[in-house]
Amino acid sequence: MADVEFHSEEVTAPLEGEIAVSGAAKTDDELSTLDEPVRETIMRDLKAVGFKFYHVLYPKQSKLLLREWDLWGPLILCTFMAMMLQGSTGELNDVNKNDGGPQFAEVFVIYWVGAAVVTLNSKLLGGNISFFQSICVLGYCVCPLAIALIICRIILAAASQNLVLFIVRFVFVTAAFVWSTFASIAFLADSQPRGRKALAMYPLVLFYFIISWLIISHTHS
Repeated sequence: MADVEFHSEEVTAPLEGEIAVSGAAKTDDELSTLDEPVRETIMRDLKAVGFKFYHVLYPKQSKLLLREWDLWGPLILCTFMAMMLQGSTGELNDVNKNDGGPQFAEVFVIYWVGAAVVTLNSKLLGGNISFFQSICVLGYCVCPLAIALIICRIILAAASQNLVLFIVRFVFVTAAFVWSTFASIAFLADSQPRGRKALAMYPLVLFYFIISWLIISHTHS
């Protein structure tokens, strides 16, 4: 009987504390992404993308691009560069000049397939980074090259081309290439095992070199 009474009191004893679930709303009044207006959602995402661009233009030891990855920035940069570069090699005949489709597709494929190949190489070498995290970093770090492309287009449209203007464009593209490479290495170097960082970084450098070559070889406004 004593044991029965003991268990009865134990069951009716008040429970203290709470179970906290990570990421769950603590109150019904807490705003969730499903309830917020579309405008606020878009503005929040645009601010996040802009903040990532800032981290690329001012590279430092930050895990933001790895922790909060997205593909919006890379998609915007890829589409912008493909549109700006289309027709750059299609001046030989009227069909290619008016179409420009193959050039757009070429830039698009080089951008995404190149980033995927660099990521796959990193994973095969034992890198502790997810596929989409690496794609995010590689895509965002093209931003300096996109800025160099804008400058080159302005130079191409401002005056007839000569050796001096080519050297100016070459300097801007080279600086952007170094910037993009340095920024991507700053984000991705720590994710590679020791002794294999050089093997992981070589395809990365080649990826940005190919994009730089597409920009510098663009000879028409």
